[in-house]
Amino acid sequence: MLNALRPAITRIADAPAERLLRAGVSPDAVTLLGTVGVVAGALGLVARGEFFAGTLVCTLFVLTDMLDGAMARKRAARGVPVNPFGGWLDSTCDRVADAAVFGALVWWFSGEGDDRVLAGVALFALVAGAVVSYAKARAEGLGLSADVGLMERAERLVLTLTPLGLVGIGAPDVLLEVALWVLAVATAVTVVQRALEVRRQAALATRA
Repeated sequence: MLNALRPAITRIADAPAERLLRAGVSPDAVTLLGTVGVVAGALGLVARGEFFAGTLVCTLFVLTDMLDGAMARKRAARGVPVNPFGGWLDSTCDRVADAAVFGALVWWFSGEGDDRVLAGVALFALVAGAVVSYAKARAEGLGLSADVGLMERAERLVLTLTPLGLVGIGAPDVLLEVALWVLAVATAVTVVQRALEVRRQAALATRA
């Protein structure tokens, strides 16, 4: 859903990406730094109920996901051989960062947040999000595609971090509760959408 904004986001990331490359920073280093930052913000702040500060830290480091991709594209445009390890590292670190954000919510609601139902909803959102990503990766491994669905990673993070930050500055808790329920349902729908798309492509390939 947010893919339409990707060209504009890429243009914004171009200048800082260029500066980092000139400073000798590698895309992989940016990927790792961003992941460490998200994990620290989530487990060090969100899990303790410091939602606003945690959202700021997580959002700041999530944005590095724009930079490493822009840096890799610039290097490729200059004739630097593309190393598949960078793509693998980026995808793997995305899963780690997502697990930290939703794991922190599970921790909070299981403890001081005192809401086992929402802890379960957050856990479901975490697992379903991982399945969404796996469904796409597995489809691509089979020569198919599964780039469809309501809730890709960007949408999941926006729908989680936005209400989390607002609750952190005094918005009603129900805002986060509703967002988590919507996220859980929409992510489950996305899993089904991707399964149906892969099934459709596989059927066409079989008939061909």
